[in-house]
Amino acid sequence: MARPSLREKIVESGVQTLHKRGYAGAGVREITADAGVAQGCFTNHFRSKEAFAVTVLDRYQERTQAIMDATLRDASRPAVERLHAYFDAIAEWLEAAGWRYGCLVGNMSLEVTEQSELLRTHLIDVSSALTSSFAEAVRAGQKAGEIRSDLDAADMAVFILASWQGAMMRMKVDRSPRPIEQFRRVLFATVLAS
Repeated sequence: MARPSLREKIVESGVQTLHKRGYAGAGVREITADAGVAQGCFTNHFRSKEAFAVTVLDRYQERTQAIMDATLRDASRPAVERLHAYFDAIAEWLEAAGWRYGCLVGNMSLEVTEQSELLRTHLIDVSSALTSSFAEAVRAGQKAGEIRSDLDAADMAVFILASWQGAMMRMKVDRSPRPIEQFRRVLFATVLAS
């Protein structure tokens, strides 16, 4: 079995490092130490910390998109069930992390948008992809009469993602599932009601 490349080790480890420590809290020294590689390896594979963060965001997005594909885009289930399945899947991960880390996309959105135009514009693209998955599920629910149709699906998707990110931010502060549970109760009783 082939050994993973040093670049791959840095990226894989970097997802965890940036998620736990934040962009500003993780220097190249911490990133390479966490990956178990020499510090010089970083500059062999990434031209800057910003370029590295773009790669890490892409890897995180791939994983998030896989969850969305298995839940939000599962056409064999009713749309409301898809949405519940997505939030259930993410809540399991959040619980396993002790309600501490939230979403890397949301964390970086709060942290880096004033310091890095490259990361800000990349976060726009990543957030658009996330929003699109929610919008697809909402449209399916509207078409089936499961979800109210008096609001635009794209607007609802933006609202869902923004509210979800806010609930995860509060969850991190409280280190409790309560904000996530409150978000879900209100979302399904109002915005996603039929």
